[in-house]
Amino acid sequence: MNINEFISSFKNHPVLFIGTGFSLRYLENSYSWDNLLKKVSINLFGTGEEYYNIKSRCEENGKYNYEKIATILEAQFNNFLERNRNGKFKYINDIFFENMENDLNVSRFKIYISELLNELNYKDDMHDELVQLKKVKKNIGSIITTNYDKLIEDIFDFIPLVGNDILLSNPYGAVYKIHGSISEPRNIIITADDYLEFSKSYELIRAQLLSLFIHNPIIFLGYSISDTNIKDILKTIFSYVRPNTEQAKKIRDNFLLVEYEKDSTNLQVIEHDIDIEGFSTLRINKFKTDNYLELYKRLSELQLPVSAMDIRKVQNVMKEITSGGEIEVKITEDIDSMSNSDKILVIGSSKSVSYDFMNAPELMDKYFNIIEEENTQLLQPIDKIRIQSNQYFPMFGFEKINPSIESAEKLKEQQVIKIKEELERIDIGEDTFYNSIDNILKCDQLGYVKMIRIIFWSVYYNKISIDNLEEYLKTYDNKDKTSYRKLLCLYDWKKHSN
Repeated sequence: MNINEFISSFKNHPVLFIGTGFSLRYLENSYSWDNLLKKVSINLFGTGEEYYNIKSRCEENGKYNYEKIATILEAQFNNFLERNRNGKFKYINDIFFENMENDLNVSRFKIYISELLNELNYKDDMHDELVQLKKVKKNIGSIITTNYDKLIEDIFDFIPLVGNDILLSNPYGAVYKIHGSISEPRNIIITADDYLEFSKSYELIRAQLLSLFIHNPIIFLGYSISDTNIKDILKTIFSYVRPNTEQAKKIRDNFLLVEYEKDSTNLQVIEHDIDIEGFSTLRINKFKTDNYLELYKRLSELQLPVSAMDIRKVQNVMKEITSGGEIEVKITEDIDSMSNSDKILVIGSSKSVSYDFMNAPELMDKYFNIIEEENTQLLQPIDKIRIQSNQYFPMFGFEKINPSIESAEKLKEQQVIKIKEELERIDIGEDTFYNSIDNILKCDQLGYVKMIRIIFWSVYYNKISIDNLEEYLKTYDNKDKTSYRKLLCLYDWKKHSN
């Protein structure tokens, strides 16, 4: 089956289960479990030989026990830093003692791992793939990961959940960091003792995750077919669901393991048998490829009735209602007698019952998110919005991702007129030259209005790059200001018009 056919059959928001291979694909400073421990050991001892000594003592049944290796290395690392307070790891000791002053006992070893993984050094050749990946956000229910780094939070802007927070969460728009996070080094799962404690509490976490596995398509990224995480998940599911039932078939049909194969452009999904101890052979879907760009395109183009982010908003409201919050609920008719296609859920202020879409200012506020995610659903009501001819509104980018907007041509004409009118109001000499917006903002002798006009003029005449303007607009303090809307319209026209 083609990957497009496979994904287009989804009836619910997919969940991503992300492993180490995902970070290795996109980051310069990412490591496999083996290489992470080796990196720590080399930085500690100056050579890899001591790491190989430890590793040689931790081979069991032809495989290396990395939990045991991490346990030994942690003890060596912590002991070395205790005896060398102001040596080359002084900054780790500084963090350790600051934590202790606040009665927070965090292993120096785990603090150091967090520091190693703190920076997100993206690979330059992965830019296009990452741009496409961000567009997937609107269709992803949640993400589960065994990775410690913050790559997923940076790409998707999902809420990270660690430890017991996983048990108290709404699933949509969340990253379940089941092995901990560098933002909370104390909760990192890496040593034998960590995994022992984790297994005690994991039963409750399993129950939370099991619901996701049963009701949502699951896409495994960054794992190999032989990975123990994959086998453990399958073992968990089919300990509760009998393998030969209709429900088991539905779950298997929803599973997709994306396995990396260098330079492969394959687009076919095949069935693959996995041998799991204690079970008969289990068959799941496998997509072996290096063509992740096509995978992300198909996920971003998936058409579902409502975006995952809107579901999260509804869940938050429902949580308030069920916990006794003062939210009034009105049901207009007998919903039990209605078909699903006739039902609409509306949540908003009682003073604006007719509110059923974002207004123009809200669309401008969310402009960059909408463009990056290609969230066409949010743009569908533009034809219903009343946009006056004297308003600034960025139409070129919106039309690019949703060409069906009937009022697009009219709104683009208005936008170009507003840009020209603004340019005519600006009286700046040709000798005026600034090479960045930051340099303009540092000029104390310029007033705010003058600064905005110089930025506008400089970008229009290519004195300042469009990328610099984008960076400035994304961090703009008050997006309700006319100045923001002027510059946004200029940016939109320069970036997306012909």
